Amino acid sequence: MRYEYLGTSNLKVSKICLGTMTFGEQVSESRSFDLLDFANEKGINFFDTAEMYPVYPKKETYGDTERIIGKWIKEKKNRDQIIIASKIASGHPKGIGATELAWIRKGGRSLSFNKKNISEAIDDSLKRLQTDYIDLYQLHWPERSVAIFGELDFKYDPNDNNWTPIQEVLENLNELVKIGKVRHIGLSNETPWGILKFLRISDEKKLPRAVSVQNGYNLVNRVFDIANSEVSLREKCSLLAYSPLAGGRLSGKYTNGNKPHNSRFTLWPKRFSRHHTERGEKAIEKYIKLAKKFNLSPSMFANAFVINRPFVASSIIGVTSINHLKENIDSININFTEEMFKEIDEIHKSDPNPCL
Repeated sequence: MRYEYLGTSNLKVSKICLGTMTFGEQVSESRSFDLLDFANEKGINFFDTAEMYPVYPKKETYGDTERIIGKWIKEKKNRDQIIIASKIASGHPKGIGATELAWIRKGGRSLSFNKKNISEAIDDSLKRLQTDYIDLYQLHWPERSVAIFGELDFKYDPNDNNWTPIQEVLENLNELVKIGKVRHIGLSNETPWGILKFLRISDEKKLPRAVSVQNGYNLVNRVFDIANSEVSLREKCSLLAYSPLAGGRLSGKYTNGNKPHNSRFTLWPKRFSRHHTERGEKAIEKYIKLAKKFNLSPSMFANAFVINRPFVASSIIGVTSINHLKENIDSININFTEEMFKEIDEIHKSDPNPCL
């Protein structure tokens, strides 16, 4: 395993992070324990979760992913050996998917990053995780209206002013850092303006500085390259890349109309439609063919591309089986060449970002 410091922090995280949003929905508690054990044995010390998990979110399973991780930590007694990242949900004006998370602190626009919500959210997460602190506490998505979850263009809304001021958010998070409930803070699904605004206020007001941003990034969604990549590198705010396989599509398991059992697109075909476009399918076919040219499985090829980007501190992989996990971990050993990058860019430039 390879490791890298996260942003300006002292957190040395594995280049592969185990994402856990399947735990408690697609993956049972016992199988989740198997995956956590295997990942840890292979050198993964970084585990990402969120208060709203598992996905697809619903009232009946709310918080179950954190509960499963908490039980595992208690059983293994390994809290001081691992790095836990979690996230607080927000009241983005467009909601989240088909729901506005009405079961989380009244949901909708009530999910602001005010002091009361942040205090309640962190205490509930700590209880479920059975720990006294979270290493990296992230804002799951902005409160303000931004291009998010499959959108590319920012649409300005002059009436969108009902969001917690960024300095106030940082002050609220600072309280958690001061009392030891949070070690470091991070952003997620954030824009270049948002990242820079958070960092500038942090520096000016001596408030906690975001050490990372967790955004989607893969062969068919390289929006992060356009502007966020420079911000990430120059400001030392590392990317935690989620969906490195575009929700599994880059593995090739959905080609030719296949619908694998218990996979997210089979279970919820309409809820992740942004990953399933005609343009995207054509691009995915090209990347699968390219992977085979280099004698690599499509999954390993796609993962290795993400891992070897200079702004990526860790790639967040989501799995449902040991075999998938092993293949994803093995991608760390691939020697990614300039020839590979060149051929990828040729495909990318012919139709950039076909799956947002």
